[in-house]
Amino acid sequence: MIEKAQKALDILIEGNRRFVNGETTVSNRCVDTLKSHKNGQSPIACIVTCSDSRVIPEMIFDKGFGDLFVVRCAGAVIGENILESVEYAVDHLNVPLVMVLSHDDCGVMKAAKSMYPKEPDHLQLLIRSVYEIIDSETECYNELARNYTLTKKRKLLKRSEILRKAHHDKKFEIVRGYLSFETGKVSIL
Repeated sequence: MIEKAQKALDILIEGNRRFVNGETTVSNRCVDTLKSHKNGQSPIACIVTCSDSRVIPEMIFDKGFGDLFVVRCAGAVIGENILESVEYAVDHLNVPLVMVLSHDDCGVMKAAKSMYPKEPDHLQLLIRSVYEIIDSETECYNELARNYTLTKKRKLLKRSEILRKAHHDKKFEIVRGYLSFETGKVSIL
């Protein structure tokens, strides 16, 4: 892993350790910090995650204003808006690390697992994107969420020339993470 990406990952892992242990130290969640970022941002990482209200990257990684570029969508499905947001983070903000983060009890994974293989009547884009990796052997929707992070990582690189080139040129790395609601710990997959 490139040095800048490893450093960013180490910072995230340490922040998550503090969060899990109830030892958060972040102090940059105030108006003064927000004001200090009014002319720009330099986040250490881009987190691509679900819009689930229980998944708040700034909290689980003990970070504040300006630290993370967070891209959220139900199920963290990689549509054009998500893809372009990640491209912006890598190409314009020069983040050295992108983390694709899934979590326990994901509603999109549950819905996809319960409907499979029926054609969805609603949430079609979300459900169909998960269907790509479901088969009759998939037993648990939490397992599905962990596995789906690999699909999302691959889609980012497959669908974006900007990301492929930057990844090839070692400007950034992509890692996969999984948040446990039981412990608050993010495991790197």
